[in-house]
Amino acid sequence: MCHHKKAVQTTFSRSAGKYVSSALHAKGEDLQTLVEMMKTTGKEKVLDIAVGGGHVSNALAPKANEVIAMDVTREMLQSAEAFIRGNGHENVRYVEGDAENMPFEDREFEIAVCRIAAHHFTRPDVFLEEAFRVIKEGGTFYLLDNTAPEINEFDSFYNKIEKKRDPSHARAWKKSEWMAKIEAAGFTVQHLQRFPKTFHFQDWCDRLDVSNSIRKELHQQMMASSKAIQGKFKIEMSDGEVSSFSGESVLLKATK
Repeated sequence: MCHHKKAVQTTFSRSAGKYVSSALHAKGEDLQTLVEMMKTTGKEKVLDIAVGGGHVSNALAPKANEVIAMDVTREMLQSAEAFIRGNGHENVRYVEGDAENMPFEDREFEIAVCRIAAHHFTRPDVFLEEAFRVIKEGGTFYLLDNTAPEINEFDSFYNKIEKKRDPSHARAWKKSEWMAKIEAAGFTVQHLQRFPKTFHFQDWCDRLDVSNSIRKELHQQMMASSKAIQGKFKIEMSDGEVSSFSGESVLLKATK
């Protein structure tokens, strides 16, 4: 296993429980929109790629025949399973697997979804090729992830602070980059929707047990940024400390 995937496992094995309870992951307008958009009939076999805290699988379990919850980190799967089973869902199967090398047959799923995880993938093109492979003809792929702004200065800033906070962060891609990559993999993009997000600085750091020294560096980096960056990301202060900043996620629906 490559060094980056080991970093992902190290990061999320420590923080698995916090992702189950994270308000940004557990609730969010994006999750509700995603589930409503799927319009499942109850007969589908759905793949949840990089299941994380299990919120997508939990929401889809009553609406699909079977959900396969896959994650590269065993502890995340265990936390997700405890959460989902605790809600009474028994039609979810838990599989340890890599998004860039999925342990499934060709054309196995009617639907595949990946929510708030792809910024950890070092080879997004391979991930998308794998998603295309395991989805049936006429099936649907949903990608939901944090995105970087289209302007390079803002893109660079956002990815730098995310990487400093989380060493397992690979890259948040621009909306235009995701559209190009998804279509290059063979899909046809049918829908794009943007969701503004507010990151509360303390929660953003607490979720990954960020050290005090790194928190200070992040604070200094935000304070030293240009007026354009502070305006773009709506960096807010309280008692001389960064209290929050803004970002965005995007939901892309594509068909095979």
